[in-house]
Amino acid sequence: MAAPDIQWWQRYGNFAQIASAVFALVGFAAVLLQLSEIRHNNRATGARQVYLAYTDLNFKHPEYALPELNKLKVGDPAVYERYKSFVSYLLYACDGVMSAFPDQQEWRKSCSYEIREHLPFLCETQTSDPDFLETFGGRSIDFVRSVMQRNGVTAPECKLKKA
Repeated sequence: MAAPDIQWWQRYGNFAQIASAVFALVGFAAVLLQLSEIRHNNRATGARQVYLAYTDLNFKHPEYALPELNKLKVGDPAVYERYKSFVSYLLYACDGVMSAFPDQQEWRKSCSYEIREHLPFLCETQTSDPDFLETFGGRSIDFVRSVMQRNGVTAPECKLKKA
């Protein structure tokens, strides 16, 4: 029995199919890469917007940015709750930017600087209302604790040392 006669176009037809499959795989990989990049860019944009919104809140309420904690605690309970929300917003904004930009240390430094004034509140809250900090997750809690340690803020005194 004689071997079937293979025409020239049949040989190149198989090559074309293989090349098409390779190009399709490369195209699929490019789409996956683009989706990953879009997700990263969206996270970064969202984190910047939240941080800018915190900065705007900071301008609108300087009494919370540089708090007199003892006055806030004995004053109007609604004002104290607004201050707690202000600190929550700060922690949420910091968590967002540090998550979106893990390799950019300037964000960690900015957040450390912003959180510093609120360390006495956060320290007291660890013992008086531990659920408050638990709402932010492990990374944020660890960050707050490391900033407390660097600034020498410990319970039960919870005093911020002057720079």
